Amino acid sequence: MRRIYLNEGNVDFEFTQTKDDFFVTEIPNREFANKGKYLILKVQKIEMTTWDMVAVFRKHLNIDATEIGYAGLKDKHATTIQYLSFDARYSNSLKKFKHKQIKILEIMKDNKSIRMGDLKANRFGINLYNIDNIKAGQIEKTLKKIEKNGLANYFGYQRFGTKGDSVLQARSMIEGDLHVDDPKLRNFLISVYQSDLFNEWLKKRVNLSSNGKFKLFEGDIYMLEDEKLITPKEIPLKDFLARKLFVTGLLPGRDVFRTRAKAREIEKEFDDEFLPFKGYRRVALIYPQDFSIKFYSKEKKLFLSFTLPKAAYATVLLEALKAEEIR
Repeated sequence: MRRIYLNEGNVDFEFTQTKDDFFVTEIPNREFANKGKYLILKVQKIEMTTWDMVAVFRKHLNIDATEIGYAGLKDKHATTIQYLSFDARYSNSLKKFKHKQIKILEIMKDNKSIRMGDLKANRFGINLYNIDNIKAGQIEKTLKKIEKNGLANYFGYQRFGTKGDSVLQARSMIEGDLHVDDPKLRNFLISVYQSDLFNEWLKKRVNLSSNGKFKLFEGDIYMLEDEKLITPKEIPLKDFLARKLFVTGLLPGRDVFRTRAKAREIEKEFDDEFLPFKGYRRVALIYPQDFSIKFYSKEKKLFLSFTLPKAAYATVLLEALKAEEIR
């Protein structure tokens, strides 16, 4: 069953994720000091995963992958720009670096290395095809609704890997029917299991909402801009609408806050209280920003660009526009 959204466009368009049609640029969460013991590289990679890129640099410098810092994982089938950090002693070697799929755009310095999550947002640029004037208008209308009411922050298909049976494998492992020795695969299946439960919970909450607006319940847990979690005694509708706080959903596990009251009645259906792995809370509703549309009528192509907070999926926005699952 596909994910559902508060505001859906039901626009029929063609999209294929390729290096020529899918662009991502990281927006760092800080300005770099341009001095310090770390090199900060702004790099462009084409048609390769972040892990593959890290492996190339690791081999070039003959170092361990743990010495290379990066803020997030970027899509393989795309042209992406992201930031990496290295010890400054590798400066001369990096100046000699050349690779057909990786280009160093800029070299800076900073006092701190880059760590996973050191990211404010991502800027996306996506080509959509088979678009006419009517469809372009429908897309623009739907985007305005999403900009106002928010977008359900589902995990996209990329979270679940290339094989369609990862959720079933994850459940089998959690229930003890499947033994997994590889720690990397085990961690992946744990995240798949948690993410699937979150997505199902979010789908339920969207179903309980109406008029394109997300419904809040007593006992919901909210995240502030500094990522602190709170549970107000009363539903904080005013602050929610002002985007001062953001309702969250559960990725089940240990050491994580659970909701209460009516919100807990809903959440409990998608919880696994005995899961012996770290749990998390994820913002349920995000607000895409800085939409830009360029329509090319002769090519029947629309170039859509927008900014999403870190850990959000651009393909989820496309699903809302199309009202179909994107893969």
